[in-house]
Amino acid sequence: MTGQITPAWIAVDWGTSNLRVWAMSATGTVLAQAGSDKGMGGLDRAGFEPALLALVGDWLGGPTPVIACGMVGSRQGWVEARYAATPCPPHGSDFARPETVDPRLDVHVIPGIKQMQPADVMRGEETQIAGFLAQNKGWDGVICLPGTHTKWVHISAGEIVSFQTFMTGELFATLTDHTVLRHSIAAEGWDDAAFDSGLSDAFSRPEKLAGRLFSLRAEGLLHDLPGHVARARLSGLLIGAELASAKPYWLGQQIAVIGAGGLAKLYVKALSQQGVPATQVNAESATLAGLTAAYRQLKG
Repeated sequence: MTGQITPAWIAVDWGTSNLRVWAMSATGTVLAQAGSDKGMGGLDRAGFEPALLALVGDWLGGPTPVIACGMVGSRQGWVEARYAATPCPPHGSDFARPETVDPRLDVHVIPGIKQMQPADVMRGEETQIAGFLAQNKGWDGVICLPGTHTKWVHISAGEIVSFQTFMTGELFATLTDHTVLRHSIAAEGWDDAAFDSGLSDAFSRPEKLAGRLFSLRAEGLLHDLPGHVARARLSGLLIGAELASAKPYWLGQQIAVIGAGGLAKLYVKALSQQGVPATQVNAESATLAGLTAAYRQLKG
């Protein structure tokens, strides 16, 4: 850290496992950045301010606005930032204000979004959506945000109209680490053809998913299916089943996929195989643009 940096404000993405911060200029330029493993999941309420100060303390002179998104605003976080209800803009509710000891911190936490029927929630993704819409004025369509809990979000007239969450990433991790498939799935490696076949099988017949999952174990035992091939096929099966269920969202729509690296590319590829072009958007860029939009909203 360096005392030479004097940000106009500080952007914070505070998830369950990690904390990321950026020193920002008034125009939204990144001056410096830092991170730690002090995510919400490892902190009690008294631990949030020290965890933040450990990263940004040297940036602070006088009172400095801090705009934070993510699980920091959950019921178990620093302060509960209550959900805005759909339909609503991505930043559709007042920001929450945690109490701070250090007078240099002026913290504002962005609320998540809730959907009453069918019941669903998001926290953190709303800021990426806000960033994407700030960079793509007047955009209507569907945004896919792949991750542990992948979300499909319908956007119209600058508002989140509806959304649906799929536990695809968590299912993949659970199946590979905590079921009989752990004996058959390699920790790394890939096979494009196996992913494609799994995707096609599950998309065309999603009701057969449970049986096809066990076939990965059986093929390993009986036909020596390589672990990296099983890994790719498992990913294809799960994403294919998700696409089949999410079809009412993406069919005939303009699609943007917000995510980093390989996972987002898999979703773009999967959609392309259904004849649906999708634009991949960098997740960090969208997050920073969304936090910047929130800062400008705060400044009025």
